Amino acid sequence: MTYVVTEPCIKCKYTECVRNCPVICFHEGANMLVIDPDDCIDCGACVDPCPVHAIFPEKSVPEEWKHYIPLNAKYSKIWPAITIPKKPLPEANEFSKKEEKMSFFDENPGTGDIQ
Repeated sequence: MTYVVTEPCIKCKYTECVRNCPVICFHEGANMLVIDPDDCIDCGACVDPCPVHAIFPEKSVPEEWKHYIPLNAKYSKIWPAITIPKKPLPEANEFSKKEEKMSFFDENPGTGDIQ
């Protein structure tokens, strides 16, 4: 099983989860992170540090966010890996309270820190 980053991460991109991950499974997009299901070791160390509660075990992803399971799998193969926490996006405070953010999803890669 794996963990999945879901909608609350969009336009926030807090990276406290990266700091706690013992493996390299996070990948950075322009405005959110995803987890590579092939590299995640199912430890759950990333869940509690996420201030917007965006990370769930795959079997517990809320129904309305199930489409983030294949989204994580797809973009984790395209976006660069990230292992070092960064500052959240400038609009993170504003967007941390918003719901239904899929329309803001940006499929462009972030900068990551491992190529």
